[in-house]
Amino acid sequence: MSDGPLTIREIIRSQWQNPEFAFLSACHTTVGHESSPDEAIHLAAAMQFAGFRSVIGSMWSVDDKVAGEIVSAFYDNLVDGSGRLDCTRAAVALHETMKALRKKVPLEQQIVFIHIGV
Repeated sequence: MSDGPLTIREIIRSQWQNPEFAFLSACHTTVGHESSPDEAIHLAAAMQFAGFRSVIGSMWSVDDKVAGEIVSAFYDNLVDGSGRLDCTRAAVALHETMKALRKKVPLEQQIVFIHIGV
């Protein structure tokens, strides 16, 4: 962050207006870190504690170009029949995205993202 680190405590204490969905494409967003042992949860879990119903995070490093392809395809799959984003479709949208990109994206990059929540 430009003004210093953003802590999990700050995320959880934030006052979000009806948070539904977060896609965290930075590396290791579903893994804790040894440099912050006082933070017992990972960033994706913090987003859930802050009220987000559905969160997608990464378990290890992800290539920026690949992440861009995955995110783009994911949002195409997240849109429902009426043209609205529907966070309850996040797990299915992630699955459909990975099926569509299976031959284009290396296996270790296909399985980097996980969904938690509704």
